[in-house]
Amino acid sequence: MNLKNHFIIAMPTLNDALFGRSVVYICEHNQDGAMGIIINKPIEDLTIQTVLSRLDITPYKNCAELEQPVFIGGPLAEEQGFILHSPQKGFSSSITISDDVMITTSLDVLKSIGSVEQPKDLLLSLGYASWGDRQLEYEIAQNDWLVTQAKSDIIFESPIDERWRLAAQSIGVNIETMSIQMGKA
Repeated sequence: MNLKNHFIIAMPTLNDALFGRSVVYICEHNQDGAMGIIINKPIEDLTIQTVLSRLDITPYKNCAELEQPVFIGGPLAEEQGFILHSPQKGFSSSITISDDVMITTSLDVLKSIGSVEQPKDLLLSLGYASWGDRQLEYEIAQNDWLVTQAKSDIIFESPIDERWRLAAQSIGVNIETMSIQMGKA
């Protein structure tokens, strides 16, 4: 099963400082492994405005996007920015993941903030998560993750602290009342 454009949702039993209670948007999945961005772990006190000023990018005008948090995308390449955004023409370096989501590492999306070229929705993360060949499938089989089709409104519009619950709820699971006791058949 190809998990591109899916969420993996950390089970309550996943006791990892970074991945516990996380929702990861899978951007790529093939025979070599998988790559994804955590969409619900904001970096404290880091906004898009702060990143733009560090990059000497002046937004066209003040807008709500400047106050959005920057996310911990994962433990790899933590200095590299990854931008998930809604489809928008004019960004040649963006890669289409689905009809609703594109990804880029290019600064052109950040330079468009506050202009008419800016994508309707965007999420900026530093770093990404990666799994080797069959590693993610193994973790899913070990009940570390729930899997569901991704929903762009959860990525871009849902309150950050609700994304874990809402992603699980999209497949009918109330993750907050789920028992952390696992049985073996």
